[in-house]
Amino acid sequence: MNAQDCLQTLRDIKDVSFATVDQEGHPQIRIIDVMLVRDGALYFCTSRGKDFHAQLMRDPHVAIVGMTHDFKMVRLAGEVRFVTDDPHAWIDRIFEQNPSMDDVYPGRSRYVLDPFVIDNGCVEIFDLGVSPIYRQTFSLGGAPTHLQGFQITDACIGCGTCARNCPQQCITPGKPFAIAQEHCLHCGLCYENCPVQAIEKRG
Repeated sequence: MNAQDCLQTLRDIKDVSFATVDQEGHPQIRIIDVMLVRDGALYFCTSRGKDFHAQLMRDPHVAIVGMTHDFKMVRLAGEVRFVTDDPHAWIDRIFEQNPSMDDVYPGRSRYVLDPFVIDNGCVEIFDLGVSPIYRQTFSLGGAPTHLQGFQITDACIGCGTCARNCPQQCITPGKPFAIAQEHCLHCGLCYENCPVQAIEKRG
């Protein structure tokens, strides 16, 4: 699995939850179609009259999430760019790949839509359909990835309390004990139960 695979999964899901922030700083969310994925970038469009368009132009920071039928969740947090390089041509490409759009915006009415791209951010796959669960985070466009979850420090006394409490059994003995980050739920049970506070949040 890599960043491109994650983007393609979002394209396969197609109808994803898409969050922005309005001018009062309040979160706004709606379902948006992922229209194209190519070369490490995700494309979508919206019409210039929508509040969604205004929010994108005001603040480029967005978050997307979608889940497959077999419980693979993909999350993308990044920055949106308006595609200024021949936007009509990009709208035509989007319509070629999404022919049902012709019914919604027939003829030249399609050009009330503007194309947007996300090619910089952080994308994560979180697979709840396997045991133990699996997660991995990738950079998109060289953006820094965000460390999440917990780590066990050298203050660990090796008592094993963390491993016994872990619902995914992803903590192994050692000096110190170690968390397999790709299988961690980030639930915090190890952190809450460590008798010597040897576990800390990452990042």
